[in-house]
Amino acid sequence: MSNSVAAVVEGDVDAAVVRRLAADAGLEISTMHVKGGKQKVRARINGYNSAARYSPFVVLVDLDRDYACAPDLIADWLPDREPLLCFRIAVRAVEAWLLADRERAAKFLRIPKARIEEIPEAIADPKRTLVDIARGSMSRDVREDIVPRDGSGRQVGAAYLSRLIEFVNGASGWRPEVAAANCDSLARARKALTALSVTLRLTK
Repeated sequence: MSNSVAAVVEGDVDAAVVRRLAADAGLEISTMHVKGGKQKVRARINGYNSAARYSPFVVLVDLDRDYACAPDLIADWLPDREPLLCFRIAVRAVEAWLLADRERAAKFLRIPKARIEEIPEAIADPKRTLVDIARGSMSRDVREDIVPRDGSGRQVGAAYLSRLIEFVNGASGWRPEVAAANCDSLARARKALTALSVTLRLTK
């Protein structure tokens, strides 16, 4: 069996994060399913689990505030998981994983490092927090790209996704290994992906 895996995520930022983590673990994403929302992932989760009997899948969703903890979500969605389905939960959203590299996130957002929580998984709404932090950025471009315009009715700025993807992929951007030290769900995800990679290598 090769080290190619299919991946399922909620959105484009999650896709960039999964590609980065998979590459770090020695995995290659063969197909990326960007579902456009958490409930759309849930609607197909049993199908992905069935498919994982024959080929590996990585699924990432945000915990949000729907459950008290990641094990509760897993127990509700997928109590009987196939061994080749790597099902990971970002607590409480993937933005917490990005903020967990506090030094690089502060540099990217052009704000003091002290403005970023030391324990990002304790943030109730990481996406909203990231936007609120960006409001105080010293960079006009960051503010205009990430913060929604008054009266727009949007939760994020027009270039929010592209900015975060730039941060994930940039050579001087996000460092998963550093962020994992401040973020248990990220550390667990990295460990699970590495374990999947080892399993696939051993079954070639």
